[in-house]
Amino acid sequence: MSAQETPNRVQVAAHHWRPRFVANGIDVNDFDETVAKTTEWKDWGPNWRAVGLMHEGLGREAQERGRQLSAAQAFQRAAWCYHLGKFLWFEELSLHAELRDRSVAVYREALPHLDPPGQRLEIPFEGRFVPANLRRPETDRRSPLVLIVPGLDSSKEELYAIEEDFIRRGLATLTMEGPGQSENSVHFAIRPNWETVVTPVIDELERLRLDVDLDRAGLMGISMGAIYGPRAAAYEPRIRAVVALSGPYNLGDCWDALNPLTKGGYIFYTKSADEAEAKRKAYTLNLEGMLDRVGQPMLVIHGAKDRLFPPAQAERIAREAPNATLVMYPDGNHVCNNIAYKYRPLMADWLAEQLRG
Repeated sequence: MSAQETPNRVQVAAHHWRPRFVANGIDVNDFDETVAKTTEWKDWGPNWRAVGLMHEGLGREAQERGRQLSAAQAFQRAAWCYHLGKFLWFEELSLHAELRDRSVAVYREALPHLDPPGQRLEIPFEGRFVPANLRRPETDRRSPLVLIVPGLDSSKEELYAIEEDFIRRGLATLTMEGPGQSENSVHFAIRPNWETVVTPVIDELERLRLDVDLDRAGLMGISMGAIYGPRAAAYEPRIRAVVALSGPYNLGDCWDALNPLTKGGYIFYTKSADEAEAKRKAYTLNLEGMLDRVGQPMLVIHGAKDRLFPPAQAERIAREAPNATLVMYPDGNHVCNNIAYKYRPLMADWLAEQLRG
């Protein structure tokens, strides 16, 4: 990587992902100050590690004084900072792994003190496990369950704000990481056939007899999760409704227009040797010949200003799925994080109505 390319990568990260991380909990002042002092891409991970350590230190101080709520809030902020440091940063793989592990560990400390509390599950999967965070609203009835599936570079720790929108509407959430996703990227590469993931997850939830209503289960997939979700629903009738948020129809068709950070993420999370191999694998990440099997109600949400996946991709998804509704926001970016106040209430209300019907 040349010296000229290095600051461009900082600018790409700031330009593309400021709305996302601010919408998901990163303090806007932390974001702007850290970006301002990060002139070289190699410093992105270390600088966010420092911010995460600062917030974790605040949490430790609160914890020592018995202030568990303040500690949990600080631990959440720390986890988000660690995740932001590594999400598409692979300059130093040992630090990338440290940031991933720190994000998971400190968020686990916050889980019991969230409102409502969270519970970590480790669901057996192909000799390893699918890690997931389960949260249930305070109610005297068994709540419908929403499986929340991240995308390429997001993590279960990042998605607290999305969980909150569902929980406020009486829905339980299981935010999970499948093959190639954050904590589960260590042992598995990204795969397209997510029926192999979701079916064993639901099987295990049934075995555990948790206080959720698995007869009313939905799935919400973000970005690449919007490929995984419909593919799972095509083979898993226990999924009653699907939200596909800002996903591609065929990743390979979008490849050439992707920014270099996202391409680097696909190389890493598909465990490819180089960009050429990752591009070949990208064509397997598609919904071709799949959507006519998805008879469940599906809400397809997309932003017309999405720079990763063109709106035509969402239009094709909605056209081929027999029971799909398309909502295209003219002012929305990728995942519509610049207008989270529009899409999040819509998808939460829609899914609540589908699962209670």
